[in-house]
Amino acid sequence: MPTFRLVCQALLFFLLSFAALAQITQSKPMPKTVRVQVEAAGNLGSVPPHIFGSFLEPIDYSINNGVIAEILVNGSLEAGLWNHAMLEQIFRDQPDLIESSNQTGIPIPWQPLNRIAGNRYELHLGDAANSWQSLEIMGTPDDLTGIKQRIYLPVPRTYGYNVSLYAKHVSGSPRLNISLRSSSSDKVLATAAVNAPTGEWTKYTAKLQLNRGDVRRLEPVDFTVSVEGDERADVDQISLMPDDAMGTFDPDVVRMSDEMHMTELRLGGNFSSYYHWRDGIGPLDKRVTMENIAWGIPEYNNFGTDEFLAFCKLVHAEPQFNLNMGSGTPQEAVDWVHYIRDRYQGPMILEMGNELYGRWQVGYPTIHEVAPRTLAFSQALRPVSKNATLMATGASPNAFEKWNAAQLTNPSGTFDLLTTHFITGTNHVRLNPYTPDFMAAAAYAVPYALGSYLDRMQAQMDSVSGYRETHFAVTEWLFNSKGEGERNFTNESPSSRNEGGAVMIASTFNTYFRHNSQVKLVNMTGLMEFAGIWKRREQVFASPAYYVFQMYSTAKGDTVLPVTTDSGTYSVKNGTQGYADVADVPYIDVVATRSRDKRTINLFCVNRSLTDEISVEIGLGSFAAEEVAKVEQITAASRYVINDEVEPKRVVPQGSSVNLAGKRSLLTTLPRESVTTIRLHQR
Repeated sequence: MPTFRLVCQALLFFLLSFAALAQITQSKPMPKTVRVQVEAAGNLGSVPPHIFGSFLEPIDYSINNGVIAEILVNGSLEAGLWNHAMLEQIFRDQPDLIESSNQTGIPIPWQPLNRIAGNRYELHLGDAANSWQSLEIMGTPDDLTGIKQRIYLPVPRTYGYNVSLYAKHVSGSPRLNISLRSSSSDKVLATAAVNAPTGEWTKYTAKLQLNRGDVRRLEPVDFTVSVEGDERADVDQISLMPDDAMGTFDPDVVRMSDEMHMTELRLGGNFSSYYHWRDGIGPLDKRVTMENIAWGIPEYNNFGTDEFLAFCKLVHAEPQFNLNMGSGTPQEAVDWVHYIRDRYQGPMILEMGNELYGRWQVGYPTIHEVAPRTLAFSQALRPVSKNATLMATGASPNAFEKWNAAQLTNPSGTFDLLTTHFITGTNHVRLNPYTPDFMAAAAYAVPYALGSYLDRMQAQMDSVSGYRETHFAVTEWLFNSKGEGERNFTNESPSSRNEGGAVMIASTFNTYFRHNSQVKLVNMTGLMEFAGIWKRREQVFASPAYYVFQMYSTAKGDTVLPVTTDSGTYSVKNGTQGYADVADVPYIDVVATRSRDKRTINLFCVNRSLTDEISVEIGLGSFAAEEVAKVEQITAASRYVINDEVEPKRVVPQGSSVNLAGKRSLLTTLPRESVTTIRLHQR
């Protein structure tokens, strides 16, 4: 009986697998060698420089503990900064915070330095150096009393750290002790004393210097603030910054952002629909801490207009501001533009609203309200932003018709570009049951499917008088793999985080290149997290998709060349939700561009095959190339491989070369599920 049961189970698995595979059909067989022909003298338009933009919003560790070099969390000791879903994550990671919070009321993620001392803490509401509350620490002569926070440090990059805090003396000794201690042994690794004798809120500073080797990379330590003997003191607005911070910015993040060579950087997202720009100006220490209700995390308002402009300058990106069309008003937007222009006079992009069609947006307009609200904002903004690009909110590529039609009832000139968001959950397919390979093949088809939707969006635009010269901006695009819950990301399908996602990002760039007459601006999600730069435990690293962005950004302003190929193709039925049925997807997807001086041809090659490395012969026509072509390639043992803080370079471009041997064609092999760029210089 057990043998019979095993046979039945195996047969059932086979039948289910066959049913899934039946939804992927080969529509054109793959030749032994795929022939690609590039028409070097052709011209299919140019690669818009603004398709190499990126995107920042305060989500997860994008800005706070990301772009911003601040190491501490909740330095202003506030309560109610996380929603329940985020609290669950925090308590799973640090279960000892549950007992601390229940017994002492100390705001998380702070906790008592010495539990033996008991409850020696009191929150003072309405008496704070910053925001809403402060914490009184009441010392005892018998036990060390203070607060601590578990942290990680950016070692070995730097071993020096600058501390600042506000304190108000209550009684006893005026001395506060600041230290870094081992989490495992309570050994003091670095310490500094602050003399804080005044009874008014006063800012104090100190320096902590570790010895090289005291703390290992990825080793947790405790940052502590303690009082002497029976001293009592109020503390608030505590900060710990690495001494190599660039202003308030993480130097690794600045460097890697600059190395992306992005054209513009968007400050926007779901928070934009309730963001009031005045919250993010003025002295950093006095900006109010509040909950970011879009994502259930703290918002310290420490990355406001001035910081954003400074960051854009450091990374050589044009600023793109997402204006509040949810709870905001046209006058508030105008005031913001005046504030920006008092500080910055260069090129700028203004985006009126974010995903306004979504009921998750604070103050969203209905489809009947969006056009008049857009017009009101536009009429207010045009006089004060004459040299800025003005964009209105459009809908997603697979559900655009009614919403975009409403926006197109506005007079021509109301906006310069209409936005869209191309966001796809790759682990959600119509087929059930399905196999992992079916899910991947369906996901790889989605970027190819986008092209036909862009055609239809532009056709609708062209059909309206006065809009034939108006085009689209993709102001967010990403591929995610999500379980139940808003922030529950998984790694079960190609996503912006893993190597399979790199294949999808490259395929999507190929689509944007081909549709350069329709898509004029693109912001990849995101500069931080998702397809961009990551920061975990104070170590900064990049996703595989980050490197794809770098590889493709060399084509800014290039001419797109005609390309033909005899690649095999496949078709998908019941695939990725939103783009479930896609026909004739090429396994080998090649786009070619020629530099403005006509001396360089770039080839951007994607192999979507799940199983086969494929031999490709690429003909260059009239282009006489040098003997050796430079190659960069991204591939991995599995589509699920990611980079992380433990192994930050599992998936990075590998360089090589191809010898043309005097021919006007080159022969190369593209690994399965891979991205390859080839650069050829003219002889």
